[in-house]
Amino acid sequence: MSDLDLLTQSLARNVKRWRNERGFTLDALAARAGVSRGMLIQIEQARTNPSIGTVVKVGDALGVSITTLLDYEQGPKVRVVPAEQAVRLWHTDAGSYNRLLAGTEAPGPLEMWDWRLMPGESSPSDPHPAGTVELVHVTAGELTLTVDGAEHRVPAGASASFEANVPHVYGNTGRVPMEMITAVSVPPVR
Repeated sequence: MSDLDLLTQSLARNVKRWRNERGFTLDALAARAGVSRGMLIQIEQARTNPSIGTVVKVGDALGVSITTLLDYEQGPKVRVVPAEQAVRLWHTDAGSYNRLLAGTEAPGPLEMWDWRLMPGESSPSDPHPAGTVELVHVTAGELTLTVDGAEHRVPAGASASFEANVPHVYGNTGRVPMEMITAVSVPPVR
């Protein structure tokens, strides 16, 4: 079985588990996530490989991290994630990518990501739930961070934080690859 098949099955099992734990019907979760009921059925039956945007919307609606949706193992209080187990969820032919390094529930989803954007590439994001905060630390190149239409330059060595309940874009308008670490904190579902 391929890694993609394992992720698809884990996502199916965990979306259904968390939907039931939250007491959401398919219709209620679809409305909260802004995705179709049919898409949720396909996800829960492991018949589709949804986009990262869809997985983020479902996770936000359930109030759990992508890490939790992809793998729910109750283990020790310390969880070490070997480098080879970081999950690459997005990439381009030019070499841009993001990798989910680690995540936890504290008290809502908290995720740490490794990003690389090649020159001229960008990755847009829909608004996250109110109260979501993102932190970025640029380790190479310069990030062009656009939050709710306002552009901000974040050079190597600098960090930024922002409320992520508005549209935002990670971009690289420079001539060299941009690399950064991000953390995303989503409030728990009430």
